[in-house]
Amino acid sequence: MSESVSEPTGVIHDIGYRHYEGARLGRGQAAVALTVHSLRGIFGLGRTARSKIIPFVLLGVMLLPAVVSIAAMALIKQEGMRYSEYAIVMQAVLAIFLASQSPYTVAPDLRFRVLPLYLSRPVTIWDYVGAKLAAMTAAMFLLLAVPLTVLYIGEVVIDLPGDTHTFEYLTAMVGALGYALLLACLGVAIASFTPRRGLGVASVIAFYLLASAVSTVLFATLESMGNDGAAAWAWLINPFFLVDAAIHVGIFGAEPSAGVIYPESGGTLVAGAIMIALIALSLTALIARYRKAASR
Repeated sequence: MSESVSEPTGVIHDIGYRHYEGARLGRGQAAVALTVHSLRGIFGLGRTARSKIIPFVLLGVMLLPAVVSIAAMALIKQEGMRYSEYAIVMQAVLAIFLASQSPYTVAPDLRFRVLPLYLSRPVTIWDYVGAKLAAMTAAMFLLLAVPLTVLYIGEVVIDLPGDTHTFEYLTAMVGALGYALLLACLGVAIASFTPRRGLGVASVIAFYLLASAVSTVLFATLESMGNDGAAAWAWLINPFFLVDAAIHVGIFGAEPSAGVIYPESGGTLVAGAIMIALIALSLTALIARYRKAASR
């Protein structure tokens, strides 16, 4: 006679996890948290000491012209660098920062395929992309706004003869926002097409070098042929001159930076239209890229 003995088929272990009992703040707060987390990561905060070297060294390099200009104003009583030309003069540093840091915002999530984890919550693709772009835009803006503000404070403290260039400073700050938005959109969009950070860095810096070289060579070629009108359009291939033409010259009527000549007959309006089109194209490419990545 066999006895049927009921054996336990499973055991529940209490490993100490607790249910979340706080307030659920929804999509908006999740997007803000992702933005802040990405912005901190761009500057290496919360990461290893090695991750902080490049962003803070480049920030120090960006401050050098402002410090030199302040010293010149204090010692020889002459005006320093114009506010509107700061980004043009320091465009190589801004491009290096963009190339080195924009892949961080997108490459790890793509490489380790954690995007579905973000999207399993109320966060949408638009929220995710918007948070990444907002973080990179804020980082680029800070990189340019901090030295501009230091330069302005130095000018106010030294108190040179004549009026303080407050309007020029505010114009440059609006331009800094334009530079930050356009460069962030382009950099993050380009970097998003590869999960490898090294390839992302190379792709972004190659884009800047190509645009800068084509712009300069095309201008020199057309000018040597005596076609000055067409040569002026060549400057708009470079994103930095594009923003300068669209915002500083087109909106505020400032003098072109670095002594360049922009196209007449609505050239600044065309520059603004190109700038908006590039931002829209970058955003469209990012949304398409992440829809594809999320479906895997």
